Amino acid sequence: MIKADRFFIENLNEILQNGYWDENSRPKYGDEVEAKSKFITQVFEKYDISKNEFPITTLRNTAIKTGIKEILWIYQQQSNSLDIAHQLGINWWDEWDIGNATIGNRYGYTVNKYNLMNDLLKGLSDNPFGRRHILNLYQYADLCETKGLYPCAYETLWSARKADNEIYLDVTLIQRSSDYLVANYINKTQYVALMLMVCSHLGYKPGVFGHFVQNLHIYDRHFEAANELLAKESLEIQPTIKLIGNKPFSEFTVDDFIIADTDKITKIKSKLELAI
Repeated sequence: MIKADRFFIENLNEILQNGYWDENSRPKYGDEVEAKSKFITQVFEKYDISKNEFPITTLRNTAIKTGIKEILWIYQQQSNSLDIAHQLGINWWDEWDIGNATIGNRYGYTVNKYNLMNDLLKGLSDNPFGRRHILNLYQYADLCETKGLYPCAYETLWSARKADNEIYLDVTLIQRSSDYLVANYINKTQYVALMLMVCSHLGYKPGVFGHFVQNLHIYDRHFEAANELLAKESLEIQPTIKLIGNKPFSEFTVDDFIIADTDKITKIKSKLELAI
């Protein structure tokens, strides 16, 4: 069983069997019913990308290409505009429109305002072994300026190391909260894609990808889907994401990514109702 499937099964069982119910939930379903969830805290996973340990589960399909488009929207386009998101083929942010065709002063807005992506690339190029390569989207000044969903995947930490005369880049993604069945594996794969783009831009090798989630939860209307997943058989394959070509960060497109060994992965039958 590949690492992604093992983590998935372990975490699903832990949440269902030993998780804690939240109280006074903020999210609601489309019918305005409170979206209650069961959760665990401080979940950490590591994948060595240099050894093809990609965080892609075989237990259900993952919207990998759309996730990569979202990364381009946030870090390359540096935008919070839903019009630009639609042009890229991203529609899942529509429910968080604050009324002006944006998601508020969040994500790409913050990247652009503080020049975060460009500074990260410059810092990793000029001083790769520095210990201050941090990209943080949780800027309180921005969050207080407008309405909008607070960033869930909000911080990445980047560390370079040299092995066999090559520079490897290790990346850790930090999330305050993760809807396990809807978004968790999308977040994993899209930030590996970001890692690959940064490595290609700099001429470094992708190393270890770490993922820390403070609150990992399953919504009450997703329990049927969780049990369906636990009843499935893990496939004996290791799906991969590969980036072709060497380009500046600003020139990559979703078509530069090759997703392999995912054709046998099936969708789940149970409905995953979105909690807003």
